[in-house]
Amino acid sequence: MKKVLKTKRKIRFQDCDPFNHLNNSKYLEYFINAREDQIEEHYNLDIFKLMKTTSLSWVVASNQISYIKPAFTMETVIIESQLIQYTDNTLLVEMKMWNKDETELKALLWIKFIHYSFHTKKVASHSDDLMQLFHSVAVPVEQTVFENRYSKVVQELKSRMHT
Repeated sequence: MKKVLKTKRKIRFQDCDPFNHLNNSKYLEYFINAREDQIEEHYNLDIFKLMKTTSLSWVVASNQISYIKPAFTMETVIIESQLIQYTDNTLLVEMKMWNKDETELKALLWIKFIHYSFHTKKVASHSDDLMQLFHSVAVPVEQTVFENRYSKVVQELKSRMHT
């Protein structure tokens, strides 16, 4: 089972600012939409079907994002995601937006999700099946602070470009 998931997306005109850059708030939409598609395609996990049948889903608890290089109108980008941490009721997903050749990093995002019951209106524990899935696909990272992770990713990218 793939652990690092990738999706191509085209940056649309209506999502851009007057400079033809992807609007800051739209990055989150591109990331979330890509992740939803990726987990359905690769893990057969349809979060909307799950919500309808169990009244359980995930809500966003926090986002941490660094905008590194602009994404431009009609540019094709690669959106990469991986689960880097999980508990019995939370997920931490790292996402990156790259140019189409994956040589230029455009943005780095950490998004924390909380598993939530719409029936009880409280935080809910993940099922055993979900915990097994998370265990099989998680790619832990050494850094536990976003800024430290950002520095490490940028450093790795620079050294990759100089080799």
